[in-house]
Amino acid sequence: MSRPRAMSRSSVALDNLRAIVILIVLAFHSVLAYLQFVPAIRPGFDEPPYDWRAFPIVDSQRWLGFDLFCAWQDVYLMALMFLLSGLFVWSSLSRKKSRAFVRDRVLRLGVPFVFGVILLIPIAVYPAYLTTGGDPSLAAYSRHYFALPFWPNGQLWFLWQLLALNFIVAGLNVLAPNALKALGRWCVAAGKRPGYCFAVLVAVSTLAYVPLAYAFNPWAWSNSGPLAVQFSRALLDGVYFFAGVGIGVAGVDRGLLAADGALARRWALWLAAALGLLFLWMAVTSLTLNGAASLGIDIASDLSFVLACAAGCFFLIGASLRFGGRRSLILDALSANAYSLYLVHYDFVVWLQYALLGSALFAVVKGAVVFACTSTLSLIATALAQRHPFSARLIGATPYAAATTRSLLRSPADLYARLRELVS
Repeated sequence: MSRPRAMSRSSVALDNLRAIVILIVLAFHSVLAYLQFVPAIRPGFDEPPYDWRAFPIVDSQRWLGFDLFCAWQDVYLMALMFLLSGLFVWSSLSRKKSRAFVRDRVLRLGVPFVFGVILLIPIAVYPAYLTTGGDPSLAAYSRHYFALPFWPNGQLWFLWQLLALNFIVAGLNVLAPNALKALGRWCVAAGKRPGYCFAVLVAVSTLAYVPLAYAFNPWAWSNSGPLAVQFSRALLDGVYFFAGVGIGVAGVDRGLLAADGALARRWALWLAAALGLLFLWMAVTSLTLNGAASLGIDIASDLSFVLACAAGCFFLIGASLRFGGRRSLILDALSANAYSLYLVHYDFVVWLQYALLGSALFAVVKGAVVFACTSTLSLIATALAQRHPFSARLIGATPYAAATTRSLLRSPADLYARLRELVS
């Protein structure tokens, strides 16, 4: 089974963007162990602030370039993922109706979340526990793990928040069936003027983010319960999700995502804006890290974050529309299996980083090794899971996704040749 051949250029570009985003996610997690700003000495496994949730492994080898890369991704990447996740919600909701839509989302997002939290995350967290010097036995680890005041979610926090947002969309469609259509009409009209669309997105994002960032601080995560949430960004993620829903109501070929639209034509301008606003955010935020910043500096940091987030999303979308209109086996496979790769990759990342702790390799080499091995092992794990009906359903595998994975892994020499073709 294959996807329809008659895909618009915007649809192909968005498929390719999904592939690029999952590669960025894998790269982001792969290099977290090698950031310079992360303290080398941390509290125990079961002592606040539980920094191992964000940095399971901290290596002695560091590289400042990874700090810059991760800072940029931390600003915009999850917002972009929520936006992309919202793009095709309307088409699915219209086709399945609210009840079937909710049931489908529970199976696709809720069940994998529960499975992952019960099985995958404890496996991923074990190396982080080992680095704290505790009793390495599984019995001792289990006692410490279940004594935590929260259930570690790892990267899977994204799934439960996405599921909650899908519930809200379904409820809104029942209570106010014309609201989403009105949002779609506005998005089509506003999307023809990216600058105006950017300004509105920034304004709404400011209302959603700045008060929570000031109340909880921009970095705070919940320390209790089974559902991890970063307090400052919960509403911001919702804003981007509904932006995606609105864009998708009228179709991805119109407005902001038109392949020949203003956003695609001016991608270089958005790159300059994204980089400039990123460095503005970094400069202002550096003044807040000692905990003694004034109210004005804190608010300026939060505002610059909102601006950098929106600009980063606009740049990556615009560049994808401009340059990502061609099909590629590698990008097709990554796009079709992006959800599966997101589910399984974290265990490989953490264990590979742990395995390299005693190595004298430079941080750049370690990061590259973890990324390459994680990508390969995640694809292999996905291919194996797709062989069995239960696991294939659990990871949301489609026949097309399975076919692209088999094609990609059939011949290592062919895969190498295709990689060279892609990068050239």
